[in-house]
Amino acid sequence: MITREQINELAQFEDHDCRALTYYFQPTIPRNKAHKGEAILTKDLAREALHKLENEAVDGNLGGGTGGRAKEKLNAARADVERIVRLSQDLRGNGVHAKAVFACSSQGFWREYDLPAQVGGTQLAVSCHFRLKPLAQLLGAFPNLSIALVDRHRARLFNLRLGELTERMDFFRPLPHRGRGDGFGGYDGGHAERRVADETRQHFKTVADFLKEAFEKGVFERWILGCQETQWPQIEAQLHPYVLGRLLGRFPAEVAYEGADEIRAQAERIFREWQEKRRHELVQEAIEQARANARGATGLRRVLQSLEAGEVQTMLLGETYHAQAVECRGCGHLDAHLVNRCPACARETRQVVDVAEAIVPLIIRRNIELFFVKDDAEFDRVGNIAALLRFRSEQNHNPRSVSEGRPNASSSRSEGVVARPRSSDQRMIL
Repeated sequence: MITREQINELAQFEDHDCRALTYYFQPTIPRNKAHKGEAILTKDLAREALHKLENEAVDGNLGGGTGGRAKEKLNAARADVERIVRLSQDLRGNGVHAKAVFACSSQGFWREYDLPAQVGGTQLAVSCHFRLKPLAQLLGAFPNLSIALVDRHRARLFNLRLGELTERMDFFRPLPHRGRGDGFGGYDGGHAERRVADETRQHFKTVADFLKEAFEKGVFERWILGCQETQWPQIEAQLHPYVLGRLLGRFPAEVAYEGADEIRAQAERIFREWQEKRRHELVQEAIEQARANARGATGLRRVLQSLEAGEVQTMLLGETYHAQAVECRGCGHLDAHLVNRCPACARETRQVVDVAEAIVPLIIRRNIELFFVKDDAEFDRVGNIAALLRFRSEQNHNPRSVSEGRPNASSSRSEGVVARPRSSDQRMIL
């Protein structure tokens, strides 16, 4: 499965000659035993990609002019497309896993990743950047979660990543030995009960320390607890505040008897409920802040300005949002106005068919929280794109504070999605 470092690598990649290939394979139920439908679709997509590359080579937009250098680059891109077609022959009809391929042979780049079968359809794209929006949406639906099942003498810790549940740790504290009687006046009985209480408290503290260390190492971003309701106050008292702040919810559980399917179902239910609530709150806050000319922005033009100024803390995109823009070939400036020359550096621009695909790599690189919004009428009325801001540069009169406010790994909030302050694992909320 794909990791945070690998996603950051994909977001950093750029090919100025626009020969970066992105292939998503979505398995489907075959219509016949021949399983030819998926292979035919991939071949059709491959022909379209090659046609686009050939046209750009003729127009001199492939890099290296129109001579031998351009032909060499075209042949390298053609080799990538043919390799993807061959790979698709082995994928058809698997019905279980999706596949993502990111390739640019002229830079020696080829990456393959197995994914849950929910990438939204088979597609093959050619661009200057890899197409990461389907991956971002998938990671939002399947975040990096830990699940802890805890009782008085046992703890089981699980990771839930891209729909796969794996057990990481199972530690057991033997019950203390109890004598046959309580001794004179019940003294021994009371002493034993205090000893049991102390050992239970120490057990919960050990679990809490383990969770704190795992969070600091980036093992998880959010977590869910399964325990008996009567034990929750004792467990809560031992949790570090920022670990407690990352708890999404809890469910009643018997540590020794919970099966993997039940654990996964409970965790996914709690996450969906938290995500929907969080998304609704963020949409409302962004719209209200934008109306007050405060820490909010709505509409493509204003959001792009805030993104370029380093103001954005949380990005909100409509799940089906689609809009055109232009990107500067020199400085990378994105502009909602379809101009031929960059207003920042006067260099030539190129058209971006789907601006969301251009925004997502920026969000990943800048460690910005990302949510995808679905079926929200009020959000639709403000343009299906919005952002919560960390500051507004035109309202900040301290130049130093503006420069220090640009995104970095230590200052960006990591509530949801595409990135987090720690770089060892993946976060995407959407």
